[in-house]
Amino acid sequence: MGNRVEALVRPTGRRENAKEAVETPSAPAPVQETGKRTDWRLTLLKDFGQGALIPLLILLAWQIGGELGWISRDFLPSPLAIAESFAGLAGSGELLHHLGVSAGRAGLGFVVGGGLGLALGIVTATIRRLEYLLDPSLQVLRLVPHLAIAPLIILWFGFGETSKVAIIVSGSFFPLYVNTFLGIRNVDGQLLEVARSLEFSRTKRLLRLVLPAALPNILVGLRLSLAVSWIGLAVAEFVGSTNGIGFLINEAKQNGQPEVIFVGIAIFAVVGKLVDSAVRLLERRWLHWRDSYQG
Repeated sequence: MGNRVEALVRPTGRRENAKEAVETPSAPAPVQETGKRTDWRLTLLKDFGQGALIPLLILLAWQIGGELGWISRDFLPSPLAIAESFAGLAGSGELLHHLGVSAGRAGLGFVVGGGLGLALGIVTATIRRLEYLLDPSLQVLRLVPHLAIAPLIILWFGFGETSKVAIIVSGSFFPLYVNTFLGIRNVDGQLLEVARSLEFSRTKRLLRLVLPAALPNILVGLRLSLAVSWIGLAVAEFVGSTNGIGFLINEAKQNGQPEVIFVGIAIFAVVGKLVDSAVRLLERRWLHWRDSYQG
């Protein structure tokens, strides 16, 4: 009798173990990660589609108005005419040449001006005596529109590359300087007290505590500095330039080619947006720890 009971119990236990083995997932983590990646891509595509909806509707209405004769070609050429002009400039290599020249100027001006702004922002925010010495003068200069001093820069340096880069430098300096200064000064004082209790050196405290805590403000300054550099580039190339996107627009104005003017405007807009989006991607990657409002 006892053997029969054991025989009945043992298969039941095996079936329960087998059932548990089947019900227990072996490796759910990769599935969850793949889902997250897919969700992220779908969200990005959805956001892009929503953002492109209004521009597409405007272009459609614009094209229809041009086809029906409601909009003068000399006043506002149709999107298809602008696209044909873009294709012609791109096919000849002229557009790529001018874009490369403009990108080089803007990049050099941003590196010099933004680098100086970042360095002086760190120095004046961490050394109070230098703040008293430098910041008042810098704030006075900040209130002068950098486009207003463009004629003076041209008078000093002429119409060569130096004046164009100097105009971009004057515009890209202050956004990074101000935001770096404010970001460092807004660091929580309790964090500094913890660093002192841990006997961090001044350099270690700056690199491992102050700058990471000020990074959100610094990245905002980076975005603004890049935007102002791109705007300053247009002004620099409108005056006495022989190449670049600004020169292309100015030449088209003199030759009565509104399609080419719109091509230049579109290049400025698209490249500026791509640069800004690249910085926003850096923000998402470097500031993923920040719990901020997403809307």
